[in-house]
Amino acid sequence: MKKADVVEFFDRLAAALPEPKGELEYVNPYTLLVAVVLSAQATDVGVNKATRTLFAVADTPEKMLALGEGGVKEHIKTIGLFNAKAKNVIALSQQLIAEHGGMVPPSREALVKLPGVGRKTANVVLNIAFGQETIAVDTHIFRVGNRTGLAPGKTVDEVERKLEKAVPQNRRQHAHHWLILHGRYVCKARKPDCPACIVRDLCAYKAKTIAEGAPPKTKPESKKGSGRKKTAAV
Repeated sequence: MKKADVVEFFDRLAAALPEPKGELEYVNPYTLLVAVVLSAQATDVGVNKATRTLFAVADTPEKMLALGEGGVKEHIKTIGLFNAKAKNVIALSQQLIAEHGGMVPPSREALVKLPGVGRKTANVVLNIAFGQETIAVDTHIFRVGNRTGLAPGKTVDEVERKLEKAVPQNRRQHAHHWLILHGRYVCKARKPDCPACIVRDLCAYKAKTIAEGAPPKTKPESKKGSGRKKTAAV
């Protein structure tokens, strides 16, 4: 995508949603971290349903440890991989207390050392909790980056690097949320809603969908091979 088109791309997303927000519910940086860890291979809706009761009784590392692994499981058992995630939540809580005074560190290097925390999770926390200009490439952003031509890449790291170079400086704070929401609700995996897309004319995707009821594109009838004989005028 050309630089001018990238600028226009984000200008339109910004105009449509000036202050985008993540959809995971949290009450402080710690609960945000836990929510993002729990969201791996799960929907935000499902995570929110579980964490409403969990965070009501455990919104700090100390309270989470008091709840215990079994108690955490009881709250998150509706989420996929809940056994492993409960272990990670307890382990990262212990590490936060031991190494960071119970506080979430505003550093990617420190965050990725926590159990269950990868680069994507760290980037989400840094962006939302600490206002850093990070881009967490999930499946939605990976798809949008490749499908539109905005930041094509074979790996999430490659897409992230290209986005960091391509996104205009004045759009970097919210780029993460604009792209996730666009991928989740418009540029969907199975059938993108191209008729509703505000950046479709900038997008390089060749197989764009058409609006329901729109006439299909047809090729003009070829003059050759019609099989009809001309008759003389009378």
